[in-house]
This record gives sequence, structure tokens and C-alpha cells, in this order.
Amino acid sequence: QVQLLESGGGWVQAGGSLRLSCAASGRIFSNYPMAWFRQAPGKEREFVAAISQSGSTYHEDFVKGRFTISRDNAKTTVYLQMNSLKPEDTAVYYCAQGPSYYCDRLCLRRTNVYDYWGQGTQVTVSS
Repeated sequence: QVQLLESGGGWVQAGGSLRLSCAASGRIFSNYPMAWFRQAPGKEREFVAAISQSGSTYHEDFVKGRFTISRDNAKTTVYLQMNSLKPEDTAVYYCAQGPSYYCDRLCLRRTNVYDYWGQGTQVTVSS
């Protein structure tokens, strides 16, 4: 049974930083791409960043230069380092584990390719 457990969310002032973690269990972690999505109230869930099995990373334009996704296969954990946070980054952040087949950068942006999701962690950025 796959489980994804996010942590690290919270409240921060604009310009601050947070690091989200997502600990995975239940499958061979290194075999799967991982991603972060977010959902603000009244909005659809949107792609933030993804990291492939080989370590290639993809970040949505609105977080480039501010957020960085990484993974530690030994710890079966994926991270999202968030710097220079803005009020518009306020959302519930979800980690997700993707399929074992090859999925390119366009594929990794689609919610429907992800098999498993965490419960989400709230990030609130005040101005």
C-alpha cells in the first residue's frame, strides 16, 4: 500500500522560505517520478514541479528561480524548497507519485498520470 506523507507547511511572511517534505512508502521509490501540485481555494489543482526517476527536474514558470524540487532516494523522500514566497503562493500543496513508464515534461504536468497523492499540507503566505 502506497502512502505519501507531506510535512513542512505553515505560515510565513512574504519573502520568507519553507521546505516541504513528502515521505513515500509502499513501492520502490526510485522507480517513479514525483511531483508537487497545489490548490488554492476556488481554483483547480495546478502543477508546481516534478522530478523524474533519473533526477531531471521541471518547474512551472511561476515558481522558476524561487522553488526547487529534489529527491533523496535513500530516504524515499521528495522535497520542495520554496524561497521568496508570495501571497499568491498560498495553497494546499500535494505531493504525488507517478507511473513507472516514461513520462516526458508535458506528461508530468498532468494530474491524471499520477497514481497516488498525499493528503496535502497548507502553506499560507501573508503580505
